Parts: sequence; structure tokens; C-alpha cells
Amino acid sequence: MTGLFEDFDDIADLAEGLDDPSPGARIMAVIELSDSADPAAIPHLARAITDPDAGVRKQAAQALTDFDGPDTAAALVGALTDSDPAVIEAAAVSLTELKDPAAGDAILPHLDATDEVKLSACLAGIKELRRPEAMGAAVAALQHGSAEVRTQAVGVIGWLRDEGALPALREAAKDADTRVRRTALAALGFSKSEHAEATLIAGLDDPEWLVREAAAETLAKTGGPGCVAALRGALGDDFWQVRLKAVRSLGRLGARETAMEIAPMMDIPVPNLRKECAAVLGELAVADTLPFLQKYADDTDPDVRKNVRWALGKLAA
Repeated sequence: MTGLFEDFDDIADLAEGLDDPSPGARIMAVIELSDSADPAAIPHLARAITDPDAGVRKQAAQALTDFDGPDTAAALVGALTDSDPAVIEAAAVSLTELKDPAAGDAILPHLDATDEVKLSACLAGIKELRRPEAMGAAVAALQHGSAEVRTQAVGVIGWLRDEGALPALREAAKDADTRVRRTALAALGFSKSEHAEATLIAGLDDPEWLVREAAAETLAKTGGPGCVAALRGALGDDFWQVRLKAVRSLGRLGARETAMEIAPMMDIPVPNLRKECAAVLGELAVADTLPFLQKYADDTDPDVRKNVRWALGKLAA
């Protein structure tokens, strides 16, 4: 980040504002320390996150979004037990912005937290850091009573892309909570295992359309022998969002044999679906789909027209 000011004589001078008796002045000091973009500001912001005033603490938690590393993570984890929900929320959001894997050193010891808000935030914070040491705690968290904790745990497992965790993800795909199931199916996209494929295909029959949508989208990533047949069935789903993902996945799989099943879907009065169908028909480039595309060359939706004309060009080529 580039600071708003070209030169700071001394971060310590800015930090003196944190001792001002006015909360407003202390908030301004936090903002100036953040704008400095100087890692030397981190200890001072860590102090501000324990300020007596909730507004100052919240501002400090937000300011730490612009920094990284173990010290930043430690300060944010400490704020997860704050008495003010707004401070906790700000700290939790900032934790998800960490990118330095070393920041995980401050989070890992808290993955056994009993407080579900803290545990959920720590799991969310360590997810993109891809620390293998988090796997055991994430798998254990799949048994937690909070659906939010289980969802974040699935995210950690998915980002680690460890085939050894495949059974845990398959089990999570049967969770009672819709979001957990959906996240688990999306996480299975890293695996080419036939077991992952079978779980995703089963997901196409889930009672919740959001879960079916995730299954339809993820099947293109696994690319197993049963994917095309399963996605063909999804073309008749009651929800157009599921059909859209099925069409997109069939395009990514290069399933030219499905082009004449996709082409009639251009008549469905949902612009987003027509747009996707047109793009996939262009990718598949099957001559018999030409009349379906020509019919919508002057579609009322500009995005549909754009994709149709692109697809007609692909067929002409």
C-alpha cells in the first residue's frame, strides 16, 4: 500500500496520538498510522486494538487489514474476544486478508477455541494461508455444532487440496446444513478421484438447488467418465441456475454430443441462461445448432447478442 504522505519523520510521533484523552483524536492517530503503510506501525495498532473506546478498537482492527505477518495476526486474534460485536466483526474480516503463511503461527494455537465465533474466524483466517498443520483441527471442526464453523472448516480442507481428506469432504457433502454441503462439493473440485465424482453426481439430486448448482459447476473440474451423463440430466433441472452451470460444465468438458440438447434452451426466457448457452454452443461449434443461434442474433439483451454473434463466427470459421 502507498501511504497518503510522502515522508514520516517518526512512527513514534504518530503513535503519541494514541495517548490523547479524546477518542476522536486516537481514531485519527490510528488512521494516520495505517496510512503510513510502515510495518513499524503494527505494534502501535496492536496497542490501539485494546483501547478503552470501542470505536478506537474497531478502527484499529480495520486498519490492520493493510498489514500482514504474525504480529498482525496475533493482534487480530486477540480482538476476537472483544466485548463489542463490531470490533469482533472487524477483526474477523481483517484476518481473512492475511496472505503471509507465517501469519498462521499466531492462528494455529487457537484452532481449538471453544468459542464458536473465535473458532470460525480463525478457520476463515488460516484458510488461504494453506498451513498443512491446520488439517487436523479442520477435520475435527466438522463435528462442531455450529454450521458456520463446519463451513469454514470445509474451506480450510478444500484449500489444502489433500487427497487424504477426501473422506472428510465426502462426509461433509451429506451435512444437514445447505451451506456446508455446497462448500464441500465445491471443495471436491481439486480431486480427480472416482469417489469425488460419485459424491458430486449424487449432489445433483440434493433437495436444495444451491447444492445442485455447486455440484454441476464442480463436475467439470473432476472430469470423470460419468460427468457428461450426469450433467445431461441436470439440463432438465427445475432451476435455471443449475441448468446454467450444467451447460457451462459441458462446454468446459468439450461435450459436443450434448450440443443439440443445449441448443433448444436458447428459447428459455432467461437472458443469463441464453447468454451461457450461446457461448457454449460457440465453443462446441456443432453445425446443426446454427438455426438456434441465428434466431437470437438480434436478441433484446446486449450480452446475449454479443455471445450469439461470437458463436456464429465460430461456426462460420
